[in-house]
Amino acid sequence: MTATIVETPADVSAEDARVVRRRLGPGRRIPFAFWIGPALILAVWSAGSATGLIPPAILTAPWDVVIAFEDQWVNHDLLGNILASLERAVLGLALGVVAGAALAVVSGLSRIGESLVDGPIQIKRSVPTLALIPLFIAWFGIGEQMKVLTIALITLVPIYVHTHNGLRSIDGKYAELAETIGIGRGAFVRHIVLPGALPGFLLGMRFAVTSSMLGLVVVEQYNAVAGVGHMITLAEQYGQTDVIVVGLVIYGVFGYCADAAVRLTGRKVLAWRRTLED
Repeated sequence: MTATIVETPADVSAEDARVVRRRLGPGRRIPFAFWIGPALILAVWSAGSATGLIPPAILTAPWDVVIAFEDQWVNHDLLGNILASLERAVLGLALGVVAGAALAVVSGLSRIGESLVDGPIQIKRSVPTLALIPLFIAWFGIGEQMKVLTIALITLVPIYVHTHNGLRSIDGKYAELAETIGIGRGAFVRHIVLPGALPGFLLGMRFAVTSSMLGLVVVEQYNAVAGVGHMITLAEQYGQTDVIVVGLVIYGVFGYCADAAVRLTGRKVLAWRRTLED
């Protein structure tokens, strides 16, 4: 009589598990997938411009944008404008991330903190930050302080919302286990709560970096003497459509690369999680 060997889940190799995930999940990773979408947009843009389907009056051809980029780089200090915009975006994003994360921790780990913090943040969510710019101008003037604080306030909200949600979404069984084995509150927060909130925080970061670009586009229209937005404003006055497109492409590259950096960081930091993305 032949014995039948039943393979238990413990006998399944890690490679077999990966194959199952690939079959039921989104599939294997595609090489250079990061560039496929932008390359397709560029190809459609180029084909439309070359065939006349996209007239120059509607959208400048890619090769004309390259020429305008070179002219701005050589003759109009494009590098200085890019660095000025990056400085505003990074300062505003840093302030927003620190403030949003701190408020989320206070609100997420304390009922008293939640009663003090969460209500005002939810009220702020219903009031578009860009609508507050006239008030910020009255308070801080039209200098760099107003621009940086506007970007910071725009990025604060998504960081707070997603980090707070990550904190409150941690399974209560971990708290019960920590109490059973005698782990103190400080160690519980460090080793369980904060790592468990990382996915929410990183999701908030993706929204925050995009929001910082939105804020940057708007605030640089207000009395900026340097920056990509200042360049676009001057180009609008002189009817230089190609230079306007250069500025828009730069904003797009900023946002796309920042989002990709956050996604890559999340993949490295959260390597302990097994998700459909793996």
